[in-house]
Amino acid sequence: MQLKLTKPFAIFDLETTGVNVASDRIVEICIIKILPDGSKEKLTQRINPEMPIPLVSSLIHGIYDKDIADMPTFKKMAKTIANFLGNSDLAGYNSNKFDIPILVEEFLRAEVEFDLENRKTVDVQNIFHQMEQRTLKAAYRFYCNKEIINAHSAEADVEATYEILLAQLDKYKDAEYEDKNGVKSKPVQNDVKVLHEFTNINKNVDLAGRIIYNEKGVEVFNFGKHAGKPVSEVLKSEPSYFAWMLNGDFPLYTKKVLTALKLRDFNK
Repeated sequence: MQLKLTKPFAIFDLETTGVNVASDRIVEICIIKILPDGSKEKLTQRINPEMPIPLVSSLIHGIYDKDIADMPTFKKMAKTIANFLGNSDLAGYNSNKFDIPILVEEFLRAEVEFDLENRKTVDVQNIFHQMEQRTLKAAYRFYCNKEIINAHSAEADVEATYEILLAQLDKYKDAEYEDKNGVKSKPVQNDVKVLHEFTNINKNVDLAGRIIYNEKGVEVFNFGKHAGKPVSEVLKSEPSYFAWMLNGDFPLYTKKVLTALKLRDFNK
């Protein structure tokens, strides 16, 4: 199938230093521009973000500081990227929420005009999520081939959730799963410990995910200017950060976890 186009359609993806739209930077951009006649043009460029890439991010996309040390900054590439995009409509996966906002931030910092007013944007993830809904009702229909009676009553929902879990255990008992590192396993097993490991994707230390475990099992901040940095190092080098979080608009449990980590390190 060929897309029906009246103007160029640019599908793009970014690799970045993190997920904070306001403060993180692009380290790689790839754009495939599809023209109305069906032909394609491609631009792929690594970018020096002018800031260290947190290890937690490098482990996801495989780009380390040494890989971009000699690459141009976004400011140097901004006009080239803008010219390549031209008047293209934009598309990506989770692009409306992440890639487009990050790209626009970079253009603004580089003081290069990039108008969104006359562009259409297509987020492929939103098509997926809306057509293959991830609601409890949709899951019950998919796994159990039944409709929930009295949906959104606590009792009906919990009964449905239990049936879904049993159906998942049956459906995926021999299913192979491959993680982002290429490691294959069969993680949907009738074993609560195994299911716990599989479903706790983000390895949160606190419930809100403001503090997570990195790949070495070290507690690191997962937001803001210290994203990816060990909590113990930040609290030692910037003691006021602890007071800022305790007085800030953070969940009480996050504050409890942060206090426990501070006390642990103090008593070492």
